[in-house]
Amino acid sequence: MPTIRPETPDDAEAIARVHVRAWQGGYAGLIPAEVLSRLNPAAWAQRRRDMGTADPEQPFTTLVATDDAGIAGFVTFGPYRVDQNRDDLDERYGEIVSMYVDPGAWGRGLGTALMGAACTALTARGWSELRLWVLAGNVRARRFYERAGLAVDGEQSTYEVRWTSEATPVGLPELRYCGSLDRIGSASSSAMLIQM
Repeated sequence: MPTIRPETPDDAEAIARVHVRAWQGGYAGLIPAEVLSRLNPAAWAQRRRDMGTADPEQPFTTLVATDDAGIAGFVTFGPYRVDQNRDDLDERYGEIVSMYVDPGAWGRGLGTALMGAACTALTARGWSELRLWVLAGNVRARRFYERAGLAVDGEQSTYEVRWTSEATPVGLPELRYCGSLDRIGSASSSAMLIQM
C-alpha cells in the first residue's frame, strides 16, 4: 500500500525523476517535444538541493507518495506566491505549488491521496482557501482539480518555457484555480497511510 511522508534530502534524485517523467508524459503536445526531451533529472535534483526543498525551516513543504518501487509522486505546498514568486508571499492563502505523479502510477489514486494530504496540512496551518496554477491546455489536470472541488477564478498568467538560453521563451497560458480547503479536503479523502 502506498505511503505519504515528508521529503528528505535523500529524496532529491527520485523526486526529480518523477518530475521529469510526469512533465514528459503530461505535457506532451503542450510543451515543445525538444524541450521535454532535454529535461535532465540530475540537474532538477541539484536544483531541489540548492533550493533546500527538504529544509523544514522554509515556508514550502513537499510530501512524497511511495510504493514498493519507491517514490511515485509528490506535492509541494505552502503560502500563496504573488505572481508565482517564492520571495513574495501572501499568507492569507495556501497554495499547491506543484503536484506530479509518475505516469506509470497514474490512475491508482496517488494524486487524490497527495491532494488530501496537502489539504490536511494546509488546514492545520490555519488556511481555509487554496489556490493553484495549471496550464490551460492540461485537460487531465484541470479535470482532476475540478473533481476535487476547485474552480477557475478568472485570473490568468503566462508560463514561460525556455528551449535554450538563446531562444525566445514559449509562453503557455495558465489558469488559476481556487476553492475552500474544507470542500477540497473532503473531496480528496484517501484511505492511504500518511506518516507525518
